[in-house]
Amino acid sequence: MKTIKSFFTILVPLFFLSGCKTIINQMAFHPDTKNVIPSNKLPSNIKELFIQTEDNLKIHSYFIPNKSSGKILIYFHGNAGNICHRLPDLLKINESGVNVLGVSYRGYGKSDGDPDEAGIYMDGQAALEYVRSELGFPIKNVYILGRSIGTTVAINTSQNLKLGGLVLVSPLTSGKDHAKASGLKPVSFLAGNAFNNIDKCRRIICPVLVVHGTRDRVLPISMGEAIFKELKTRKKFIRIEGRGHNDLTRGNSSKYWEPILEFISKTNP
Repeated sequence: MKTIKSFFTILVPLFFLSGCKTIINQMAFHPDTKNVIPSNKLPSNIKELFIQTEDNLKIHSYFIPNKSSGKILIYFHGNAGNICHRLPDLLKINESGVNVLGVSYRGYGKSDGDPDEAGIYMDGQAALEYVRSELGFPIKNVYILGRSIGTTVAINTSQNLKLGGLVLVSPLTSGKDHAKASGLKPVSFLAGNAFNNIDKCRRIICPVLVVHGTRDRVLPISMGEAIFKELKTRKKFIRIEGRGHNDLTRGNSSKYWEPILEFISKTNP
């Protein structure tokens, strides 16, 4: 009887935690594996890559070189779609005079696997390692941009590194805070310590630009402000007035792009 009781004492929490993890993943990730750009339809200046991760998955990526620049930006996208949908962003950054690597997380687009928090962090590390070892960029010339859930990958990847700079667009503080902001406060405890940007950001030592819309209802600007407050490094905050989570470039897109491109161009560690 004691053995059976002990079995259930262990098993029930495991099922509970497993269920929580599944719920968190379903809330956090909305990958698109169907709407991708065929390889033969890509512009000739874009190199399609499949970067291998520590756990032997192949992560779909685009590298857009700029031979006149010694800098490179790694782009981590939001929680929906895939890197194909961000190709205009990658081209915009590249045209400003910077090499760009854009990454589709596991389970997104043409990438292997299924997304989860630990996995997308491995994807981020794989991208950084590829930039350093395969493309040959020194860490001081590497810039990272993360948008929305991509800020969790960006912050996790950037910890304790003297990068050229870090751009955080619409960052979240934590999974728990996001659940509360989404009207799920009674069950927000289920998020545990997931996507804990607010603690990790204290270990960022490179210059940081934070960009946030004042009418963001998905990840309120108060989250961006909280992240900014905890940063212990050179930093700047840009508020995009009247814009929400998904319309930062609507209308006068220069209010969004100019500070980002200037930060990449002029910031040195």
